[in-house]
Amino acid sequence: MSASEIESQCNSGMDKAVAYLSEELRGIRTGQATPGLVDHIKIEVPSYGSTMNLRDLATISVPDPTTIMIKAFDPGTIKDIERGLQSSDLGITPMSDGKIIRLPIPPLSGERRGQLATQVKKMGEAQKISVRNVRRDMNKRIDADKKDAKLSEDEADDAKDSVQKITKHHEDEIDKQVAAKTKEIQET
Repeated sequence: MSASEIESQCNSGMDKAVAYLSEELRGIRTGQATPGLVDHIKIEVPSYGSTMNLRDLATISVPDPTTIMIKAFDPGTIKDIERGLQSSDLGITPMSDGKIIRLPIPPLSGERRGQLATQVKKMGEAQKISVRNVRRDMNKRIDADKKDAKLSEDEADDAKDSVQKITKHHEDEIDKQVAAKTKEIQET
């Protein structure tokens, strides 16, 4: 495998870790209403015979900064959506009028802000570990290619340096996302 192919695979694997973290951070509550808080919640819909994401069952909007409004595409799924929201780990009780579900987002307490900030840091560290695992795998591949004479000593060293730079870039990206989300949690 050439050095450019190794770099490409390394970037691809590490990009997935960063993208996963971005998706996970969208679901962290900050005291301000956002559709990302609920759109990924799985809802059991017995009439459809399956479990679906909330975003596939309803329109999610934010009429004001402290309320999420959910309007089901099929009015027959309102009770299922309400049940799914109550059983989720959001900690918010949905209010339904039979047509629309409203989720009032209460302000976060200082203690809860600290818990969320800690959770965000743990999520970031988990993705850094994923990035480092990709680095380890790429370095093993480089060593194997060097041993099989597919890469020269200099090419192998250059490839390892490149993998390290890519790793550093992705770790910095994760740190930026964690810092931004932590700041958002502390300020709202």
